[in-house]
Amino acid sequence: MGLMAFDDLTTVKDDMVAFIAGHGMRRMKGYVPEDLPTVLFEDDDVDGWKDFVEDAKAAGAPFMTMSEVLLEPEDVAALIAQLSEQEFASEDGTVDEAQELMKHAGKIGYLQLGFAYGGVMFLYETATEWYDLFQELMETVSELGHIIVDDRED
Repeated sequence: MGLMAFDDLTTVKDDMVAFIAGHGMRRMKGYVPEDLPTVLFEDDDVDGWKDFVEDAKAAGAPFMTMSEVLLEPEDVAALIAQLSEQEFASEDGTVDEAQELMKHAGKIGYLQLGFAYGGVMFLYETATEWYDLFQELMETVSELGHIIVDDRED
């Protein structure tokens, strides 16, 4: 993921929209899943996405895909509820971490730009620190949901 020191990516998204339009390209709302052949753009520069858009233009891409994730209060509440059901959660502070995420509700935490070239999707992704934490906690809940505890006495 691109490195961003932002708490909310809304202004970055607005800049991306304007920059893409300024290059005469169209945007299509769409998320490119991980199961497609992809190449991730790697750049530590906060404005690296501009180079990515220029690469898309140079490759002759007629449009770019764009996806965003807005943290909804309901998503955080569901995460807190699921974590609260786990016995370990209150002990290791994950519920507290999840509750802290509520202050980010209504903010954009993840952006993805993409373009197709040669049968491969080229992607630029960036996320806030709190969005990465949200994803980690969601994965924790998902992994715990697959653990089967056999507490039967033999």
